Amino acid sequence: MKIVTLDGETLPIPPTPPEWCSDWQFRANTAAESIVAALAGATIAITNKVPMRAETLAQLPDLRYICVAATGYDCIDLNACRERGIVVSNVPGYSTRSVSEGVIAFIFALRRQLVDYVNSTHQAWPNSPHFCVHRQPILDIAGATLGIVGKGDIGKAVGRMATALGMNVLYAERKGSETIREGYVSFEEMLASSDVITLHCPLSDQTRQLIDRESLSKMKPQALLINTARGGLINEADLAAALRDATIGGAALDVLSSEPPGRDNPLLQAELPTLLLTPHIAWASQSGVHNLLQGIAANLAGFQQGAPVNVVS
Repeated sequence: MKIVTLDGETLPIPPTPPEWCSDWQFRANTAAESIVAALAGATIAITNKVPMRAETLAQLPDLRYICVAATGYDCIDLNACRERGIVVSNVPGYSTRSVSEGVIAFIFALRRQLVDYVNSTHQAWPNSPHFCVHRQPILDIAGATLGIVGKGDIGKAVGRMATALGMNVLYAERKGSETIREGYVSFEEMLASSDVITLHCPLSDQTRQLIDRESLSKMKPQALLINTARGGLINEADLAAALRDATIGGAALDVLSSEPPGRDNPLLQAELPTLLLTPHIAWASQSGVHNLLQGIAANLAGFQQGAPVNVVS
């Protein structure tokens, strides 16, 4: 049985080949035009972000299983997989603790102006006539309102951590929904009431550019936006304008609409001191990486034993 890992360098530690695999091919990365050649004769593909679209799948008659080395699987054409009898599994829940702690870290960094103070201290403190240097105002976390978009495992974990810190937590109903479920507030109320908004919903046709100029205009002037889900949830040009014009207080993003981003991405074009960017690593704590590798191994074993787990197709 031939197994091909298409973008293995997205993992800091490579997966371990199962004992029953007769042909294990580890590829650091695979360009779109090389996917078909790389998977020729393969029964199993392991991919993190390399896309598997209908036109590609049609050229892979031997492929029977795709293991997505992530929780999100928007890079896979599930309908085409179903039509061709290809089973698809993901690895759910592996990064819940890592991502949720990353969100809380972003909240502290932004509310307490850590980056500004760290970057200015070497120059400003020795020149200060006083024992302290006051720059940007520091805001408390306790008592602030956190709006959460998405109530899956990560959204709920963030909510529990925020509540423990004394924050007020609101879960947003779907944008445009006329029915408000118990335990939720309308999307518009969440925008208007939150001091911090964090996104934890999947990327779909319904959520693409969920946060745009209109949404940003309804947020508090000092509100913060955090995104550790998918970059496509935000209209990046609109966010860049809002940060530049101080329509909102700041943002922290671990994801962008294209990864790696092009140098023409609007969020990389100008000096935006209230923007924190990290390169899609909120998931990658040691526990997150360990859980992911364990999940990949369990998925492969399940398929080989004829009882696939974590099936999404």
